[in-house]
Amino acid sequence: MADVKKGVLSEREKQCLRWIEQGKSSWEIAVVLNVSENTVNFHVKNAMRKLETSSRT
Repeated sequence: MADVKKGVLSEREKQCLRWIEQGKSSWEIAVVLNVSENTVNFHVKNAMRKLETSSRT
């Protein structure tokens, strides 16, 4: 069960990744989503962990 959940991205993680794809910084994403930059980084780090990658690009 844990392996299945590992690859499932939350909607917020997907939103952050879509903005990263458009070249936005964490600060810019935070402004668009009306959250803190730390919150954006939290979601991006979780997505990176789930996708088993070490880089945002």
